[in-house]
Amino acid sequence: MKQIAVLTLALGLTVAPAIAQEQSETEVDDGFSLMEEGARMLMRGLMAEMEPAIDELRDSFEEMGPAFAEFARSVGPAFAELLNQVDDFRNYEPPEFMPNGDIIIRRKPAAPLWEPDPETGEIEL
Repeated sequence: MKQIAVLTLALGLTVAPAIAQEQSETEVDDGFSLMEEGARMLMRGLMAEMEPAIDELRDSFEEMGPAFAEFARSVGPAFAELLNQVDDFRNYEPPEFMPNGDIIIRRKPAAPLWEPDPETGEIEL
């Protein structure tokens, strides 16, 4: 965090004299190049600051990879079946959790009528 403050201060000190001078075309070009260099320095500092966090995140994803793959294998078919039974999630209210552990998902009153799958022709309740 201190690096960001130092880089910001350095950028401000570098750009301030360029702004204070009388600006001819070459001085304007110099000012833009100084601003570009300051922006590059700022980005390098941010990347250096963020690198440890990015490495930790990558390691976490590598550790969770096998567990996530197993979860997808076990839940995937049931989730696909649920998606076949639901036409559009925007047509449903948020789930209600009942005291006995049941979960009720009600269809919104303004939702269009739902037509069952023509292949099976039935609605499972």
